[in-house]
Amino acid sequence: MKIHWQILLALAAGLLVGGAFQRYLDADPWVGLSFAADAPGGGAVVAASSPGSPASKMRPQLSPGAVISSVILHRGDKDAERRVPITSAADFEALLAQSGMGEALWLAADDRAPQVITVTMSATSQRREWLVPFVFIADIFLALLKMLIVPIILTSIITGVTGVGSGEALRRLSAKTFTYYISTSLLAAGTGLALVNLIQPGKGAALGLPAVDAFRQVAGQNFWDVLRRMIPTNVFGAMSDNGQMLQVIFFALLFGVFIIQSAEPHRQRMKDLFESGFEVMMRMATFVLSLIPYGVFALLVKVVGETGFGLFEPLGLYMLTVVSALAVHSLLTLPLLLRIFAKINPLHWAKAMGPSLMTAFSTSSSSMTLPVNLETVEHRGKVSNRTTSFVLPLGATINMDGTALYECIGVIFLAQYYGEVSGFELTMGKQILVVFMALMASVGAAGIPSAGLVMMLTILGALGLPVEGAALLLAVDRPLDMLRTVVNVWSDGSGAAIIARSEGEVPLSDEGLVMDTD
Repeated sequence: MKIHWQILLALAAGLLVGGAFQRYLDADPWVGLSFAADAPGGGAVVAASSPGSPASKMRPQLSPGAVISSVILHRGDKDAERRVPITSAADFEALLAQSGMGEALWLAADDRAPQVITVTMSATSQRREWLVPFVFIADIFLALLKMLIVPIILTSIITGVTGVGSGEALRRLSAKTFTYYISTSLLAAGTGLALVNLIQPGKGAALGLPAVDAFRQVAGQNFWDVLRRMIPTNVFGAMSDNGQMLQVIFFALLFGVFIIQSAEPHRQRMKDLFESGFEVMMRMATFVLSLIPYGVFALLVKVVGETGFGLFEPLGLYMLTVVSALAVHSLLTLPLLLRIFAKINPLHWAKAMGPSLMTAFSTSSSSMTLPVNLETVEHRGKVSNRTTSFVLPLGATINMDGTALYECIGVIFLAQYYGEVSGFELTMGKQILVVFMALMASVGAAGIPSAGLVMMLTILGALGLPVEGAALLLAVDRPLDMLRTVVNVWSDGSGAAIIARSEGEVPLSDEGLVMDTD
């Protein structure tokens, strides 16, 4: 059976098994808070939070002695939102027992603004015990993918640069690659901007976020910040951190250029060294590719078993907006570009990229999908190593169409909400600023799960909006992260096909699937 069918079966099996665990195995809701006593005037006095629990990750944390006076529930519509008073620790425990996995609770403690906390399952839950082997397999699979990221990016980019050569060829391929990536990211962000204004999911939304008296302008990330972070002060330190891929890419590009300019015999020796290294890494990637069905199965069982399908219930209109925009970009915009510029059938190209897209969906990481994407586009898509080794590693870090689109929708969604409850003025100028900041933030985002949500804080800060709003979106981030990563990888692969065609190559040619160009 072909690998893409194996992965598809693994996806379906993972959803079924995870859903069965969710339905038939008990799981005690848990946030990791323990209580010292009942407050005299009503409320629960916090004693401590368990290390590694959702409560321990709250910012700012609930310190011992804080009093939880009420909890705001929001379950997807206006009527479902309600503030539940907490008169004792027993009230809080009873409320928690009725909460679903992945549900977001807003805790009102003392006189501070409510803080969000996500419900998970306790370590003693029957379901968690059954999930242990699947979590172990999923962690091993992700570790194998992470292990390949830095050496593959380093060797592939250096090999790509030395293979392209110096002078006009390198400048031409670089210009095409960056033009494509910037253009598609802007198209994606523009699509998100159009749909979020058309659907307006933030207007009338019941989010439970407190009103704001005044908004302030805060300096955010700009183009110069991105450029500054690209230059590593310690290249070995950058290589030890999968979140610093821009720095690794900058060093690899520079190193490749100076290999070309070196005199013989050093030039050929270094070129052969990195070509050999890249060949070894691709063999390792082929091995990991054979394990993908097992990893995908374990990942889906873990995700669905832990959170279930309840993640799709809250913030339904917001999620619909994001999914609709992702669908427009991936099913209309990118296929149109493939037909016009690559002259290939988008359905045939999607079939060739099947393993990459399914890996992206299960891992939620463009970087972890890179080894599979390189293998898939070169051997199934029939794009030359010269093109794939240059275009795809760059795309895994700087081409984040889905992330740019998601950040644009998320920020404007929250801005629409604050416009309703606090009079925030969302002008067209601010919306254009959001589009360009979403582009810059997506370029600087690490290709790791939920990186887009972290970068969203930068844009919220630049608009003067409270960053606490992004925490609410965390409750539904996982399914959206899986989908936007698929769009990121689909755009990378489409870019490789388009650039290959512009360089005189014919993707999919020896499978007889090339469109008639006459």
